[in-house]
Amino acid sequence: MSDESPMIEVRDLTKRYPGRTAVDGISFTVGRGEVVGFLGPNGAGKSTTMRILSSFMPATSGTVRIAGFDVFHEPDEVRRRIGYMPENNPLHTDMRVRDYLKFRARLKGLGFNRSRERVDRVVEQCGLRDVQKRIIGQLSKGYRQRVGLADALVHEPDLIILDEPTIGLDPHQIRSVRALIKDLGKRHTVLISTHILSEVEMTCSRVLILNQGQILAADRVEDLESRFSQDGRVVAELCATADAVRDAFRDLPEVESFDISAAAGDHVRLSLSPRNGTDLRPLVFETARQNGWALRELTRSRHSLEDIFIHLTRRQKGEGR
Repeated sequence: MSDESPMIEVRDLTKRYPGRTAVDGISFTVGRGEVVGFLGPNGAGKSTTMRILSSFMPATSGTVRIAGFDVFHEPDEVRRRIGYMPENNPLHTDMRVRDYLKFRARLKGLGFNRSRERVDRVVEQCGLRDVQKRIIGQLSKGYRQRVGLADALVHEPDLIILDEPTIGLDPHQIRSVRALIKDLGKRHTVLISTHILSEVEMTCSRVLILNQGQILAADRVEDLESRFSQDGRVVAELCATADAVRDAFRDLPEVESFDISAAAGDHVRLSLSPRNGTDLRPLVFETARQNGWALRELTRSRHSLEDIFIHLTRRQKGEGR
């Protein structure tokens, strides 16, 4: 297959259960070498989509291709190219780490020598050298997640799909797994399904936002933040009286609305909403200069990924009423 084709290509994918539609005609692509976050709340359809992509579950309708191979008609070819770590990692807790990884490598079709080479590699890659002879059931949650990642990587797949890779981990373990995922992104295509928004901001270059079985946004994280910040408010603290500031900004055509409140000392805090997405910072600066007001703060609010997600999902609920 051509290296120029997308790693993941989904067209009109639908999955229905009795009484509900989990995935509702979604379409998206993921290019080779991308690290993409699949983001949404519980019940959004993320895990269902992951299982379909991984050939673990049939779809009701639509098409899915992985590295050019059809998930429904060429599942064996697809599975050879995917490393999948599900949310509830089904490890054999009575086996030792190294024995388990060798067992999994042989199950995935690697020969004896190749499986030993790959186990050596993923043990190092996932930081498992010190625990490779220990029983999996005796490991911490963080190390068990690492074993799951090593399992997903052992056959050297083109695509790695991770479903909630940091769920249940403490902050130190989360940081460690994040660093590992970033490193994986240098050599693999990675799709991370999660409802933890900060996870996507920390590890992914692009995001797909899913809710109620539908794709609400598909873009780079910074582009989404920039687009939604075009209507962002400007906040300034000025050494002036509230009446003087009110008079200066009351009738300006660039300003949709504003609020004034007292701030520390002799300053007032001015919050302005622009009309038509205008950046009001130059206007505020020039007005302060002309009036001789000291300017202590001038910032333009930016929407976080959490703000964007809440905005999109609320709008979707409103449209459904």
